[in-house]
Parts: sequence; structure tokens; C-alpha cells
Amino acid sequence: MMSRILFAILFSFTVFLMPAGNFAASGGHVNVIKINDTINPGVQDYLEHAIEQSTRDGAQFLLILLDTPGGLMTSMRKMVQAIMSAPFPVVVFVYPPGAQAASAGVLITVAADIAAMAPGTNIGAAHPVTASGEDVPKTMNEKVVNDMVAFAKSIAEERMRNAEWLEKAVRESVSATAMEAYKLNVIDLVARDVDDLMKKLDGWEVERKGYRKVLHTTGVELKEIKPSLSHNILRTISNPTIAYLLLMIGLAGLYFELSQPGAVLPGVIGAICLVLAFYALQALPVNYAGILFIILAVIFFILEIKIASYGMLSIAGLTSLVLGSIMLFRTPETTHPVAYSVLIPTVLGVGLFFVVVAALAFRAQKMKPRIGMEALIGEVGVVEKDLDPSGTVFVHGELWNAESEEPLPKGTPVKVVEVRNLKLRVQKIDVK
Repeated sequence: MMSRILFAILFSFTVFLMPAGNFAASGGHVNVIKINDTINPGVQDYLEHAIEQSTRDGAQFLLILLDTPGGLMTSMRKMVQAIMSAPFPVVVFVYPPGAQAASAGVLITVAADIAAMAPGTNIGAAHPVTASGEDVPKTMNEKVVNDMVAFAKSIAEERMRNAEWLEKAVRESVSATAMEAYKLNVIDLVARDVDDLMKKLDGWEVERKGYRKVLHTTGVELKEIKPSLSHNILRTISNPTIAYLLLMIGLAGLYFELSQPGAVLPGVIGAICLVLAFYALQALPVNYAGILFIILAVIFFILEIKIASYGMLSIAGLTSLVLGSIMLFRTPETTHPVAYSVLIPTVLGVGLFFVVVAALAFRAQKMKPRIGMEALIGEVGVVEKDLDPSGTVFVHGELWNAESEEPLPKGTPVKVVEVRNLKLRVQKIDVK
């Protein structure tokens, strides 16, 4: 009798200690996030945060409601890595009807443990393009496309999906509807809505290498993980074009404040824009040579104020600004540099602004002082008390002690030629 009781206790203890991942999941909840945006560092950060939170609170799986036209390759790769290395199943559902999983969204969808689509959605067109929607330059096109194809095939092999169709999606930009994708083994199922999806997932077995889990979704609680303020800010500004514009506005504002001290507002706006720009740039694939060229341009424009270079420093500044803008996002890791339709007007506008402000500041430095003792030099007045050689003169609405090299009677028009110890030295002028 005692041996039976001891055996029962040991068996229960063993079952309790065994990994839950090898048995059917029971109860729990499902975390949900909505990605309705381009793929960028902000969205990537949001996904990684959701996976971390789901790991902490023991979610049965993470459901991603996806609708994206694509985005940055670097962010897409990191999102795929996060999905495939998550310690629990990840389900991607292209939803609602009318949504798409295009470009980078294709690989994010097929990287999921379970890929689903709603009727009326589409997937495909994963050929790499630039930020302006144009094809990648020929010099890089073959390299980038081959790299994308290899990446897509590796995901297909891991998730046992149609590698041939994924290659066509990258090379030929082919697309498919929800039912077509299901028949082609690109996705696992088609569901009308989230409720229908949860019903179809009930009892679904997820298998990975060394991992097996059965989903139980009947009556399960859905908890939405909403993006924080920092995620929303990063999602908004992490577009390369917006980050570039913020950088230009920030530099222009600070430059104006340095050249025209006391304006305050341009400096405040410039500082805020620069902080936002650097926050975005730290998450984007940036070529630091481009940033150095842009900073060098600002230095040249500041030196133009101090040194009479007859426009040479302004030309050097404009050249550096153009080079820096072109190089800023041109790294081997991205095919999304700032579109020329944005870059050219911005460079011309900001460059012209720098030149005009430098010219105004230089002219202001060369102007005669308007306040203080030095402002009196060259002023014209009248002798109020005979100068022999000292007396008083009426200049600039005030009486001043003055002296002259020759005796001058009251009423003689004079001009100030020097100011020394609050005493003016004047000379007679001829009035015609």
C-alpha cells in the first residue's frame, strides 16, 4: 500500500516538473498586436516589446494582425528573427479584408508558426525597391535580390512553405489572393475574422525543432498589447525621409540661433528637431560619413560669417551638404535612401537658407555700431560752447564735453572723429 502511494506521489511530481511545451496547452490567454504601418524600427521595437511581455505573462501565443505595404529590410530581418526565435508560437493574420502583406510583409507572414489570411487580402510583390518606389540601381540590384531570395528560401525551409513561390515574389513581384496563397502552401489557413481564426486554431499542433505545442483557443481571452508613447513616436519619425527632414530643420534652427543670438525660438525648435532626428537615426541604418559631411557643411557656413572667403566657404558648405544628404542612408543594409524628390528641394532650400543667414550675419558685423560710444564716431553736431580748445558740443541729442585742434566758435558744425574717456574730439566741417 505504501509503495503505491509513494509511486503516485513521484509520478505526480514528475509530471508537474516536465516542460509544459511538450504537452497540450490549457487555458491561459492570447496576446494580440496590430501592425498597420510600414515596416520600420518603431514597428520592430513594438513587436520585440510584445514578445518580451508575452514571455513574462505566459501568453499561450502571440497573434499579429498585419496590414503593411512593406518597409525597411533591416527592420524586417530583425522582426523575422524575433518571430522565429520566440519561445512560444507566433500567429500572423493578414486582416482585415482589404489588407495586404506586401514586400517586407511577405517574409514576416511566412516566418510565423501559423500564417493566416482573411478573404479579400493579398500577399506578394516582395521585389526590393527604393524609398521612392523605383527599382534598386542596377549596380546593387542583383546583389540585393539574391540576398532576399536566399533569406526567403531559408524561411520557407524552416517553416515548410513554398520556396519556389517566394522566390518569384522577390524576383518577379508576383502576388496572390488569400485562397491562392493557401493552395500554393504559402499560408496555413484562411479565416473570415479573428473569431473564425480562433475556432480553426483550436487543437492546432505547432512543431519546431525540439518543440511541440497544441493550441487550445476555445473561450480563450484575447489581450491587446498597445504601443507605448515611445513606440508611437519612433514609428512616426523612423521613416528615413522624416528623419532627414528633422535633421535639416534642427541644424538650420541651431545655425540661425548661433548666427543671430537672442532669437531663442529657432534655437528651441532646432534643438527639439535634432533630438528627435538622432532618436530616429539611432534606429536606422545610417552611413556616418553622411552625417559627418552634413556637420562639416554647417561648420563651413559658420566660418563664412567669421572669415571673408568671398563665397568659397559657402560653396564648400553646399557641396558637403549635398554629399552628406546623398550618402546619409546609402549603406549595404538598406535599399531605402531618401527619395530625390525630397532630397533635392530640401538641400536647395536649406543651403539657400544657410547662405542668406551667413550673408546677413557678415553684413551685420561690418556695419557701423549703432549703440555705445563707438556709435558716436562720424556723427555730426554743433558747437554749444566755444572750443578753445575745450568746450561742449550738441551731438545725437545730447551735450558732450569736446575738444578741437583749432578754436571753434559757438554754432560751428562739427564731426566726431574720436571718443576718449567720455570726451569727444571733433573737427570742423564745411556746410555748403
